[in-house]
Amino acid sequence: MNASGRAMTDTDRRDAADELLTIRDWLRCAVTDMTRAGVVFGHGTGNAIDEAAFLILSVLDLPIDDINPWLDCRLLKAEREAIGAIVAKRIATRKPAAYLTNTAYIQGRKFYVDERVIVPRSFIGELLARDQLASIVPDASSIRRVLDMCTGSGCLAILAAEAFPNAEIHASDISQDALAVAERNVRDYGLQERVRLFTADLFDGLPAGSYDLIISNPPYVAADEVAAFPSEYQAEPQLAHLGGADGLDIVRRILNNASGHLTAEGSLLVEIGTGQERLEASFPDLPFFWLDTERSGGEVFGLSASDLRGSAREPESQDGERRHYPVR
Repeated sequence: MNASGRAMTDTDRRDAADELLTIRDWLRCAVTDMTRAGVVFGHGTGNAIDEAAFLILSVLDLPIDDINPWLDCRLLKAEREAIGAIVAKRIATRKPAAYLTNTAYIQGRKFYVDERVIVPRSFIGELLARDQLASIVPDASSIRRVLDMCTGSGCLAILAAEAFPNAEIHASDISQDALAVAERNVRDYGLQERVRLFTADLFDGLPAGSYDLIISNPPYVAADEVAAFPSEYQAEPQLAHLGGADGLDIVRRILNNASGHLTAEGSLLVEIGTGQERLEASFPDLPFFWLDTERSGGEVFGLSASDLRGSAREPESQDGERRHYPVR
């Protein structure tokens, strides 16, 4: 967008490439353009400044954690043109920046992503990377087998491999496209010998045996909320978000079936977004343990295998039908 509020033309972009010389210039311009265009954030950044910084630093192959040391650096014309092009594409396509750069970061780890997977942003990543699971996993060295269900890009499986060095990691998804992305990330981290990928519809399709820990960031968005998504969220695989009428259909399936796939001392860890009250009302006998992070409260729960085995089962969807959704 230019000062008049209209979309930038090719001439506008050429003029910008000639007149905006430093990273500071381009940061200011990108923030202005995205703000005027009404760009929506939430795929790794939460505002126009952070989004613009991410795009600029990514184009320049600079560390993405802090733009300040580079602000007064002058740019080559080719670099200026590349920044102008990616900012214009972000505005025109409304695709999340992670898709335009093919990169997403979880707790400082870099992962490849594209439109075949949801942009990873799970709070479970924070719990794994910062060793905050002691309340449900007091001895990380004792964990021998972990399942990352609904793995998508494979980022949580990779973080789990780092958090539990003695464990074999299984990562499952119903989407072959998602598993292709996960395979690339597992290979990039050199974890092919420890992280195994499986095509599975939740527990259907997994190999025999039980797990010491099951983690999952499944689809958990209610249908009416998915229908009202802004363009940036519509760019992601829709059914990676869709969790049924109230968002909890897949979570119910996990809760109803997890106990048979956990060891006697095993634990389940699931992210559910803002559905805490609805979930607790659906399963009043389950003693959910909520694990908060720096950025979330009441969005990730933990349960032990013994808690799950003593609970009553709930319908797997609001209308009593079993529903199958591609998982992330």
